[in-house]
Amino acid sequence: MTPRSAHLREDNGKQPAADYVGRFAPTPSGPLHIGSLLSAVASWLDARAGSGTWLVRIDDLDTPRVDPDAESAILATLESHGLRWDGPVHRQSDNQDRHVGAISQLDARCFACGCTRRELRGHDQYPGTCRDRGLRRDGNALRVRAGLAAPEFVDRVQGYVDMSPRTVGDFIVRRRDGFASYPLAVVVDDLAIGVNNVVRGADLLDNTAEQLLLMRWLGMEAPTYAHVPVVVEASGVKLSKHNRATAIDNRWAAHNLAAVLSLLGFDPPLGQVETMLAWAVDEWNIARVPRGATVTGFFAIDR
Repeated sequence: MTPRSAHLREDNGKQPAADYVGRFAPTPSGPLHIGSLLSAVASWLDARAGSGTWLVRIDDLDTPRVDPDAESAILATLESHGLRWDGPVHRQSDNQDRHVGAISQLDARCFACGCTRRELRGHDQYPGTCRDRGLRRDGNALRVRAGLAAPEFVDRVQGYVDMSPRTVGDFIVRRRDGFASYPLAVVVDDLAIGVNNVVRGADLLDNTAEQLLLMRWLGMEAPTYAHVPVVVEASGVKLSKHNRATAIDNRWAAHNLAAVLSLLGFDPPLGQVETMLAWAVDEWNIARVPRGATVTGFFAIDR
């Protein structure tokens, strides 16, 4: 998907309408790193500057990756950095009945697929191998028949996003293990807690096409999107738990906040956490966030 620089951000970075509900939804596969903190801070500031609600949901459906100690570590990091959430902590695993209901609504569009990742290696898009094989659904993944031009949308950071050069292929809505796929679970989970504004990393920009199609088929209203750049090392490698990115040290919360605010396009005064956050809420304008997929960041703290 390619943002068109000729199209300006429709809202000039100002906050959406009243009744803003945003969220931060980390996977509990390990502690937060500086890249995930950047997404959390951007989401929190956008909600608070818009007098909105900010929720936390733990996206724990990918059970093989779940670290039993990660959730408490993630929440401790958010609290150490002053990012207090509204209401209870939500969990993706609590919505499995809703996921099943949504998949049932899509039943007429679905077919069973027995393809492995190895068999599909080298394909940019699903080649339709199982589309007409009539495989049994038990024990296989379910794919939804798409074959549609990717929808277009306006992103509050990236601008007008033109996805029309590509077609959305048949994508998975239920995994082989019986759990909902990420795109299906996310749209259902966001609806369940009333999310209408999504601020997240630009690495999920391409995934938005599938989510928009699912919302269309399920009769859901799409949220407003803002995809902030992800943090990469000087080599261009994205900071991620998979790549064993260094976990955030909560003892240096003020320095961590100063780092991510700088990456988001602001020049924060270094001070106490609460003071810095209050300053950032007053200064927040999402139009100042750099447009693009990545920002390079490496921060060493002088101890």
